Amino acid sequence: MSLSKCLRIAMLALLVAFTELAAAQANLQIDTPAVTALRASLREGHQQLRPLYVSGAIGLTREGTVGLRDANLIPLAQRAQVNAQIAQANQDRAALYREIARANGKPEWEGEIRSTFAQRWIERAPAGWYYQNASGAWVQKQ
Repeated sequence: MSLSKCLRIAMLALLVAFTELAAAQANLQIDTPAVTALRASLREGHQQLRPLYVSGAIGLTREGTVGLRDANLIPLAQRAQVNAQIAQANQDRAALYREIARANGKPEWEGEIRSTFAQRWIERAPAGWYYQNASGAWVQKQ
């Protein structure tokens, strides 16, 4: 077999592999009525939680959820309300990951989608916010 023919076969194999890889990635921007509603709910909840991120009371977990980092930074009278807000944000996040996986026709991708979102939210968080590193320790973003 000639070198030219070998190169063409190798290029074709690479093209097939890249095509399969591209097809195996979830569309995280998929737009369905359920995804749109969840994103809107998350935006609204985020605005309510923003001061708590800034204060360091809450942070982003490595699992793609919101976590209570330091309850002492929240007045005792407000803790129940903050816990409820965190729980709602985490319900919305879990539903978003599930819905994006379902809308992509791959419900088994939910865990990978969760991991991708967790990483992206940490990357996009402003300096000063807290997040959990790979070992679960809280770190302030620089």
